Amino acid sequence: MSEPASISAGIAARYATAIFEIAEENNNFDGLEASVKDLAEALEASEDLRTVIQSPLLSRSEQGAAIAAVAQKMDLAPVMQNALRLMADKRRLFVLPQVLVELRNQLAAQRGEVTADVTSAKALTKDQTEKLVKTLSANIGKTVTLNATVDESLIGGLVVKVGSKMIDTSIRSKLNSLQNAMKEVG
Repeated sequence: MSEPASISAGIAARYATAIFEIAEENNNFDGLEASVKDLAEALEASEDLRTVIQSPLLSRSEQGAAIAAVAQKMDLAPVMQNALRLMADKRRLFVLPQVLVELRNQLAAQRGEVTADVTSAKALTKDQTEKLVKTLSANIGKTVTLNATVDESLIGGLVVKVGSKMIDTSIRSKLNSLQNAMKEVG
């Protein structure tokens, strides 16, 4: 990870922890979770909102007014509205997507859940997804939520990441290993 990326990750983690702890003090995890979900969907859908949080051309007051209006219109939880105002005031809105990821992880951990990132060569069927969730849950001992993506370059198989563990059963990985083994012999 590059230095600016690790700095951004650190900033995001600190904001997420503070927001999470305030929500915990106010016993408002449901409001926080709804706000995180709604804000993530809005960021995904709106190029204008992404521009507002990332643009260095907007002044602090312009960024603050814009994000406050969005938060008010979306009826976000008070802790999230306050955090967004503070982030705008400190010129830290650019880390908002990372803050939302951190908050999702903290909320999932609080519920005893873990998210598994699964990459497959083609989209998993409902049956395959259910079997994978059941197997991972049995091995990990926690409720597993899948974050599935498709990468056709895998050719076949799966790449599963849960926390710091990764299981790569893709054909691409096996072909790369075979290629490396052949280079060593020759």
